[in-house]
Amino acid sequence: MKTANFFRATLTTVTCGLSVLTISATANAATLVDLELSLLVDVSGSVSASEFALQRDGYVNTFSNPNLFNNFISQGSIGQIAVNLIYWSGANEQQESVGWTLIDSVAAAQNFANAIAAAPRPFSGLTAIGSAIDFAVPGFFTNDFDGTRLVIDVSGDGATNSGSNTAAARDAALAAGIDAINGVVIGNASGLANFYQNNVIGGTNATGVPAFLRTAATFEEFGAVVQEKISSEILPPTPVPEPASLIGLLGLGAFGVTSKLKRKQKLQVNG
Repeated sequence: MKTANFFRATLTTVTCGLSVLTISATANAATLVDLELSLLVDVSGSVSASEFALQRDGYVNTFSNPNLFNNFISQGSIGQIAVNLIYWSGANEQQESVGWTLIDSVAAAQNFANAIAAAPRPFSGLTAIGSAIDFAVPGFFTNDFDGTRLVIDVSGDGATNSGSNTAAARDAALAAGIDAINGVVIGNASGLANFYQNNVIGGTNATGVPAFLRTAATFEEFGAVVQEKISSEILPPTPVPEPASLIGLLGLGAFGVTSKLKRKQKLQVNG
């Protein structure tokens, strides 16, 4: 009996050991990036065909511009990011139209822009921001990247009228490990900015840089606004710390990055 127990215990130990090795190998295979950024783009019925084109072209022009890589992405500590694009509308209408892509050069950024330009509009229904956030979160923990920061970027021209509760989806995303959810509102619909402020945005982009909201008064202005916003997400402005906080930043900075990577690996395993 003792011999049988010994063999069972040994087999369990070997199996666990192999599992750890497998998990470690998977984690080591992931590409390290400064930022994992998921772009959630509203294609609900309130967005006309011409407005969709203006919104799409805003993202295309942002990633086509060499300055995005040269002045922002390359300036990060790792010098590369990963990004995907999700079109969303009603409760069951979400599609990853451009999958997770490594942006490690001007050419890679422009290839991502070309992929956005080629992706057709998949929906034109209701507005379910919470459901879009719910859809986006798992992708961070199943892709091939390990980011220092995990950020969701939501753009839209209306408040939620379908699907998951938006504030609950935001809170669940932050609890799962997303660092920040930022927003761009398009137009001046009554109460829209307040809705985003209270229900959509949350978390922290970087030390001392909370989640933020931008406003494009019209779809024609969207391109310039989204370019500034994505640049700020890639390379958040660094606040000047108070002298008393310098020790904390110097002492905990590296630990903060490591803990985020470990957190993501843990979520991949448990998920």
